[in-house]
Amino acid sequence: MKTIQGQIVDIQNQRIYSGEITINSGKIESITEKEHNINHYILPGFVDAHIHIESSMLVPSEFAKIAVKHGTVATVSDPHEIANVLGVEGVEFMINNGKQTPFKFNFGAPSCVPATTFESAGAVIDSDDIKTLMANPDIKYLAEMMNYPGVLFDDDEVLKKIAWAKHYNKPVDGHAPGLKGDDVTKYINAGISTDHECFTYDEALEKLQKGMKILIREGSAAKNFDALIDLLPEHHQNMMFCSDDKHPDDLLLNHINKLCARAVAKNIDVFKVLQVACVNPVKHYKLDVGLLQQGDAADFIMVNNLTDFKTLQTYINGELVYDNGTSLVKHVSFKNLNNFNTKKKTVDDFKVESTAKHIRVIEALDGQLVTNQLKEEATIQNGNLVSNTATDILKMTVVNRYKNDAPALAFIKNFGLKEGAIASSVGHDSHNIIAVGVSDDAICKAVNLIIENKGGICAVSNSEERIVPLPVAGIMSDQNAETIGHSYAALDKMAKQLGATLHAPYMTLSFMALLVIPSLKLSDKGLFDGGRFEFTSLEIN
Repeated sequence: MKTIQGQIVDIQNQRIYSGEITINSGKIESITEKEHNINHYILPGFVDAHIHIESSMLVPSEFAKIAVKHGTVATVSDPHEIANVLGVEGVEFMINNGKQTPFKFNFGAPSCVPATTFESAGAVIDSDDIKTLMANPDIKYLAEMMNYPGVLFDDDEVLKKIAWAKHYNKPVDGHAPGLKGDDVTKYINAGISTDHECFTYDEALEKLQKGMKILIREGSAAKNFDALIDLLPEHHQNMMFCSDDKHPDDLLLNHINKLCARAVAKNIDVFKVLQVACVNPVKHYKLDVGLLQQGDAADFIMVNNLTDFKTLQTYINGELVYDNGTSLVKHVSFKNLNNFNTKKKTVDDFKVESTAKHIRVIEALDGQLVTNQLKEEATIQNGNLVSNTATDILKMTVVNRYKNDAPALAFIKNFGLKEGAIASSVGHDSHNIIAVGVSDDAICKAVNLIIENKGGICAVSNSEERIVPLPVAGIMSDQNAETIGHSYAALDKMAKQLGATLHAPYMTLSFMALLVIPSLKLSDKGLFDGGRFEFTSLEIN
């Protein structure tokens, strides 16, 4: 039995008082008002309501080490990144690795593996697999239903997956960027309860009014906090915070605590902010996470104040897991899993013979997963479409990493490279190799560096090659957060020295093959119009 004193933040009753918490066998035995001179605040731990742990490039046990530093005690985690590489075996790896820490990971069953039929993934999770996963008590929900066309057109396999979630009384997460009107009504009526993809105020408001829970997402690439935060005061009962995808260098700096600080800085009532950050995910997903009530699991944090939320201590099930600068979450040993079966490429593999006057170009948007479709003049040398650094229209490729197919090729604007190339085997959602560069030679060099290492992120210049290896499924490191975070930051710096102008070039690059988010993307099978949901031509006659 232990006692902890501080200023108790009672979110439910919207009051703060001097008190003492008694913990017995991992539970809160009592909370009593008691005068003392301790001015630190005790509140429930933060919950990230939607995240892909894999995007931190850390396995769950290493993610937990850092998350507790920021007062996060639990996540609602969709393992569809590793599932696209390794299927159910990948999901089981995440669950088992996470279970070896005190941190409360809550994994969902990936609903869209592969995300579409227009790309090559390493595995398939069908409705029979979803039935098996849903029966597993370690699976808390059906993860984001990205195939909204499948919902709208009553695809039998999609509806079966949703039905199994309903059968086991588990929530269904949504993913429907830009969907509105009758379409979003039908999507919601199918039983889909959340969306983290809203990028405008009006879109989120319509979905809230129609009964959806809206997640304010602020990740390394997609940043929707500013667009959506003004909805929070009125709709705080039906909103949550999430990061979706957070790269390791960002995770070292902050997590959900930062969103709380930003919200409070906008003069939003602190109890409403904490309702969104701590309470709503626990109630919506029925998580086994304490909310600082008598009888709850002793999951709570101590912070210096209620403006910047600097975490002093983090407790999970009554166990001190973070103490004034030191994470007490221990290292977990594990065996690397992977699925990488393509051969090295030649420069000729990246040539595009053409006589076209104009081409379709993907316009990448900083801080967004959506893209625009542009019509631009083609640059041709010796009959080959090539990059043009003067107009910032660069060649990109997606290379199937599961078998030895010819690369798919397209062009993209706003990466800004003036030299070399960057590449990654983190390519949502199928995690094929994706690269962009100023020349076919540089692109080939970067792609082959990824293939040689069976996964990673890299940059190549005229004189240097640098890679951060990702040996776990080609998307995660087997190192700790500090090591991978610093390595990633150094690589990010190199990309910017090559001319990259995006805030997070690797994170943005990783979404340029995500076909379920419009408007123009590239899969390993070709250029894809996300608005029409069909392949389109590179050349415009």
